[in-house]
Amino acid sequence: MTDDFHKPVKRPSETFDRLFEAPDPAELSRAAHSTAAVLLSRVREEQDPEAVDRLIAFTKLHGIDDIAELWSRSSATSLPGSLWRLYLLQVSIHDDPATAALLYDRGRVELESSDAAVAGAPTPAGPTELVALIDAILRGAFQGDFAVALDRAAAFCRVEASGATHLADDYEPTEPERASELTRRALRLSTYARDLTVCARLWRRDSLT
Repeated sequence: MTDDFHKPVKRPSETFDRLFEAPDPAELSRAAHSTAAVLLSRVREEQDPEAVDRLIAFTKLHGIDDIAELWSRSSATSLPGSLWRLYLLQVSIHDDPATAALLYDRGRVELESSDAAVAGAPTPAGPTELVALIDAILRGAFQGDFAVALDRAAAFCRVEASGATHLADDYEPTEPERASELTRRALRLSTYARDLTVCARLWRRDSLT
């Protein structure tokens, strides 16, 4: 892949130009689906490690706003919707890896399922390990089996949601505001887990668009 791919990460086709100007929700939806498909197929076909590295580091270098403009309004169970959720997870962990590690550790202990194994974090998993985990999951979306990457992300969300729920119970008697915040986070993570699981299923059926 040539070096000029860096800018097309945000605008890989003329569709991107229309996205920021289009007032029509249907046009926005078409643009979101088109850009997600172009980006994913191009990177997966060419398998350029440097291009993948740029995509993994994209939000760190450019923030989340550009990706939000492209994909945040897409259906949760669509290709752009799934990519949006993967990047949101990455940003949340990179921004506060200590809290992510706290939730993950508690969820791993409390959750009676194979989700921790599916997610693939080491035991114990500290902040550094969780940053590496979410980057590896995102890398897998561009280089490996996309459905597996989505399943790993969904499993990670379920572990984190469990940890947030149990910590919310702990905080409720003494810090109700903190408990409410954790409860909202648990709900958001559970919703992401459900959405990503559906997306993985659709991808395996060649129905995720």
